[in-house]
Amino acid sequence: MKTSVFSLALMILSTVLINISAIAQKSDPNMWPNFRGSNCSGVASPGQDPPITFSSDKNVLWKIALPGGHSSPCIWGDRIFISGYQIEGKLLKMVCIERKNGKIKWEEDIPVETFEKFNAVSNPATATPTTDGERVYFYFCSFGMICYDFNGKLQWKLPMPVPKSYNDNGIGTSPVIAGNLVILNCFGHMNDPRLLAVNKFDGKTIWEYSLPNKEGYSGNSSSTPVIYKDQVIIYRSADVAGYNLKTGDLIWRFAIGGTDAIGTPVIQNDILYMVAYSTQGNPDAVAQFPDFKGLTSKYDKNEDLMIDKDEIKDFQIFTYPEMPEISTKTYIANHFGTFDKNKNGLIDSTEWKAIIGNLASLYTKQGLKAIKLGGQGDISLNNYLWSNPDQISHISSPLYYNNHIYMVRDGGNISCFNSESGKLLYRGKLNAPGAYFSSPIAANGRIYIASRNGIVTVFDSGEKLNILAQNNLDELITATPAVVDNKIYLRTEKTLYAFVKK
Repeated sequence: MKTSVFSLALMILSTVLINISAIAQKSDPNMWPNFRGSNCSGVASPGQDPPITFSSDKNVLWKIALPGGHSSPCIWGDRIFISGYQIEGKLLKMVCIERKNGKIKWEEDIPVETFEKFNAVSNPATATPTTDGERVYFYFCSFGMICYDFNGKLQWKLPMPVPKSYNDNGIGTSPVIAGNLVILNCFGHMNDPRLLAVNKFDGKTIWEYSLPNKEGYSGNSSSTPVIYKDQVIIYRSADVAGYNLKTGDLIWRFAIGGTDAIGTPVIQNDILYMVAYSTQGNPDAVAQFPDFKGLTSKYDKNEDLMIDKDEIKDFQIFTYPEMPEISTKTYIANHFGTFDKNKNGLIDSTEWKAIIGNLASLYTKQGLKAIKLGGQGDISLNNYLWSNPDQISHISSPLYYNNHIYMVRDGGNISCFNSESGKLLYRGKLNAPGAYFSSPIAANGRIYIASRNGIVTVFDSGEKLNILAQNNLDELITATPAVVDNKIYLRTEKTLYAFVKK
């Protein structure tokens, strides 16, 4: 842990700024202040009653064209904040929209020299802004953090080096506010993995927690921070851990050992619920590898019961077999050295079985997990409550609502668990196939979840799956909706909608 040294006074101030009673975000019908609303929970304020059915021309209060981007709506009072980007001119965009009529109140651009690397389904505007009701804070991997007041006047900038991310997939984390700090998860930055807290008034660093060993770091984290009492909690591929909000010191950790730390945890009743996913350990991925007998029967051209790189040159696998519409293929030969442990240029049965066994072992580390909060140091054994590794979500975050945990898997498979026991209450199909990048939200006893293909399914909360409506927006959806003032605000690929019962 490395602490800012620009002045002793600032350190003293940081203690004052962390007013614990103000840390917990309170539910309010007129605000949705960051990704998934109050403490990233995805739960609307009590009494909110957004429409069940809607489309591009039904129950529409207004709609507005937006630049490209995956960030979700950030709302306070009559203002909606959202980000975007423009390839021409390499521009990052920050937009403030009047909530009552959908008109743009102000818009600012930041030109950058280069965008960070990102995969085919991501882009440079994935982070959802956060607001404290007076200022709004944007984060872009290609620039850093930037703060404006509600009238669009620049307050401060905090430029950061463009990060290198795990497999160059981009980084999807969003900033959050805790007291007078803006917290940003940078553990996904392979060239500078850290957790950062800055003063929300001037952007100066209050503290940062840097990982002790950066050399060879290959960790992954796109999870958004969540706040618990006097702690900030972050999920990364190695663990989920709590850090002191005043100092940034590590308090506790729960070992994970997965690969894809993407979804954001949720907290209820001193229990943290999270999804640990491993692309490589996913059964659909492992199933693409035959046993050694099947491998040699197809590829062992010289019949020496060994496989060389040339023999396996045509063997391809899908990176995300459960999401064929976005998946790419990769050649096994490109990773030949991973299999050829003794470096003799051949893969034998022992080496093949070892690598398949390693991939399969990742399955045991993944799952929807319930962790009791409290304690110090390694809490991996004492605080474990329950876990379920089957049919888990990849990018979409879990939802806690009315003593149940909901989780949607790519392909449109929904699972519902008892939050206390971990008992599976049901698992069913939403009849809306495809990838799910958006996270579920809850309002008025209903769950809303959007597929990337543009279908928003609405179903009853409870112990049985009862689908109420499936709304086709006819555009790709990646962002998570927001609910404020009995309206649902939903961003599609090209449009921001405000839906209301009419």
